[in-house]
Amino acid sequence: MDRYAKLERSKRFDMKRVPIRQLQILRPVTWLLSYPVVWLRKLKINRTRMEGLKPPYLLLCTHHAFIDFMVTTAAIFPHRANYVVAIDGFIGREWLLRQVGGICKRKFTNDLQLVRQIQRVINNGDVLALYPEARYSLIGTTAILPDSLGKLVKILKVPVVVLNMHGNYLNSPCWNLKKRGNRLEADITQILDRDEVKDTKVEEINRKIREAFEYDEYRWQKENSIVIDKPWRSEGLHKVLYPCPHCLTEFQMKSHGAHIWCNSCDKVWFMNSLGELEAIKGEEELITEFPHIPDWYEFQRGQIREEVEKGEYFNEMDVIIEALPNARGFLPLGKGRLRHDMEGFILEGEGGFELTIPAPALYSLHIEYNYKGKGDCIDLSTLDDTYYIYPQGGEWSVTKMAIATEELFAYHQEGAIQNRASLLQQN
Repeated sequence: MDRYAKLERSKRFDMKRVPIRQLQILRPVTWLLSYPVVWLRKLKINRTRMEGLKPPYLLLCTHHAFIDFMVTTAAIFPHRANYVVAIDGFIGREWLLRQVGGICKRKFTNDLQLVRQIQRVINNGDVLALYPEARYSLIGTTAILPDSLGKLVKILKVPVVVLNMHGNYLNSPCWNLKKRGNRLEADITQILDRDEVKDTKVEEINRKIREAFEYDEYRWQKENSIVIDKPWRSEGLHKVLYPCPHCLTEFQMKSHGAHIWCNSCDKVWFMNSLGELEAIKGEEELITEFPHIPDWYEFQRGQIREEVEKGEYFNEMDVIIEALPNARGFLPLGKGRLRHDMEGFILEGEGGFELTIPAPALYSLHIEYNYKGKGDCIDLSTLDDTYYIYPQGGEWSVTKMAIATEELFAYHQEGAIQNRASLLQQN
């Protein structure tokens, strides 16, 4: 059977099934799975405006690593919650995740059905836990949050709580999941009570959420003297920091042990035990361009923004494609071609398959590093399918595609605003 014909015949994940309230018998199980882990990591929880607050409420959580779910369970104890979980999290365990209150979502899609499911949870009198960054933080700083959050808050009409976690990213960053073993901390804050939700405009709600979501894990590490001295602590960092800030060459960065370097100009940086970089080789007078790692990340964002503003951003490559129509597992679709340019994504596969996602329709992008041992990938979703796309050969970076997606969305959004303003002036 043709691969795409098999995909067409595949049963899709049932997004309409009513979410189950977490079974009472499973609540102690979630505690037993969570508490030993967070106790071992010496989790400290700081509570603000939480006294007397009972469900229902909307819980918005920062997203760093798998341990986030265990920290969340401890933070809301003894209350239960329904969690919004990406479809790949359901693979091989759909029944169990549904029993503990999981609600499935395809990343970065506008899903009205999800809003209905969330409303059901609130109507049940429970906590709805949402991770609106929709992917693990790439560099330990806040990801882009959708403007739709404020609208969701107004629809639900319940208190809004933010859980801002610290140390989770440092313990197992997405570019190297080996655990460092550092301590954890979390701030759980009711940022809006029910009356404040009613009286606050959508724009101000979004501002308050973004303010509560601000974090910088490397700054937190230094300010709290969190020592991470694993000899392999920088391995994988080059996947996020792909351009050299010294010679500006892209895709030539490598890392090993506690070092990251450029194969083009041979400059080398050392990551110390407090998560800072120091240049140690590559020029007569050593200059450390970015001691603070997130500054390097923002430097490369600026480079991409310049490409976008000049209309020059373009990337095209051969890929391997897999589809995830349901929780039974991936369907291999063979080879394809991916194009990412000023207009968005075009994915072409065998037998005339084509998926087009315009830049204004995608505010961010989910990426994975060495996903399930298959290599770095991006995923693109419709409401019915999710495609995992693995670039092959050549020079590329999934990190660059992720940042470019965000910059292209902002570029087109700004263009639309200017066009509307121009039309208003003409009228």
